[in-house]
Amino acid sequence: MQKGLNPTMTEIFFEHLFKKQRNIKSIPANEVIAAWAWGVIHLLYPEHSKRVFNAPADIEQEVSKLEEGLYNIIKNSCSFAQTDCTEIASRFFSNLPELYRVLNTDMQAIYDGDPAAHSEFEVIRTYPGFNAISFYRIAHMLYNLGVPLVPRILTEHAHSATGIDIHPAARIGEFFHIDHGTGIVIGETCQIGKFVKMYQGVTLGALSVRKSLAGTKRHPTVEDRVVIYSGATILGGETIIGHDSVIGGNVWLTESVAPFSTVYHTPMITVQNTISK
Repeated sequence: MQKGLNPTMTEIFFEHLFKKQRNIKSIPANEVIAAWAWGVIHLLYPEHSKRVFNAPADIEQEVSKLEEGLYNIIKNSCSFAQTDCTEIASRFFSNLPELYRVLNTDMQAIYDGDPAAHSEFEVIRTYPGFNAISFYRIAHMLYNLGVPLVPRILTEHAHSATGIDIHPAARIGEFFHIDHGTGIVIGETCQIGKFVKMYQGVTLGALSVRKSLAGTKRHPTVEDRVVIYSGATILGGETIIGHDSVIGGNVWLTESVAPFSTVYHTPMITVQNTISK
């Protein structure tokens, strides 16, 4: 024991830590949970993986392995009965074809919407926006199945890896295109329609972060075919961005916008030539 520490207080502190450890479940490390999600992504998109399956039966075996992995994650992370864990894992993987279909719409939206994308392979392998969306889609499925904590761990892993922060409870339609993406924040109660395109630094946030507002609609609704350019901030649960609108860069919005609107601000920029003639 270090000199100067109060033995009694130190023992009480250590006892507190010991009891705290015993009172929580053995939740798998975040890295283990993220590795499971990467396993799902690698299965759907072998562009991410060097692994080669020799027959459909091998893929079926991999799905069974991933389903067992999800069962173990849920069992050790949640206060569910074993039968519930089995049911949730089974339902997740029964929806795997739908997950794949929706992710393919996102990939297609990015490929079609970015002239710098030369192939679908490039989008899948290199685009942080697609990686963040993939983790969000998996997390959102688990959230809808009633799984606590794990969905947030997944989206926060994607956040740390890509700089894109999407809450797993947000509702996002098909053909979602994130371009560049760094600094994007999409809050818990956001509703985003189909064919929405979003650039870096966009915030879809709340007007207030008071705890008493938990469970209420605090974040904006963005309707179909909206483009939101970099640095835009859109706040408030009653704020609706009407379909087919364009929100310019660095715009600050706390009120609704009608469909087919173009929103921008006009800062005055002065360029002065200091070289004398």
